[in-house]
Amino acid sequence: MSDPGSHAAVTTTADAVPAVRVNGDRSLGQLVSSATAEMSALVHDEIALAKAELREDVKRGATGGAAIGIAGVFALFSLPVLSFAAAYGIHNWGLGLAWSFLIVGGAFLLLAGLLGLIAMRKFKKVKPPEKTIASAKQSAAVLQTVKPHPRPVHEVGETVARSSA
Repeated sequence: MSDPGSHAAVTTTADAVPAVRVNGDRSLGQLVSSATAEMSALVHDEIALAKAELREDVKRGATGGAAIGIAGVFALFSLPVLSFAAAYGIHNWGLGLAWSFLIVGGAFLLLAGLLGLIAMRKFKKVKPPEKTIASAKQSAAVLQTVKPHPRPVHEVGETVARSSA
């Protein structure tokens, strides 16, 4: 590094701005410029890294969503096959084919009814956001007591004249 007893020499750059050099080292302006450029490059690299990570997360999420969607389609397509299998299985126990299909259809309706009841119970538990409403009412009450600062009313030309002066 530099010797504490050394003197700094003042030189002039091409832009006629004096640059302070210490024993032939880089000037303060060059150091600041270099630090700024490196900091800018670091920020750009961090942003690029964040974008790359987000891109990968979006790809993984899209792949997972597509897999869940395809699984749902396969499950949906399997319902008729399983329904026929259940109806023919009941028919093999000695019951008529029409009654077998009626039992399977009734079982599906029973399941739908039970799921509907569960959904209704869950929907009845949904309440309005009471804390948010109370906070909004409290904020509104506070803001109603606030009075605006009186400002002098100026003519349009007078305001322009003052702002340009």
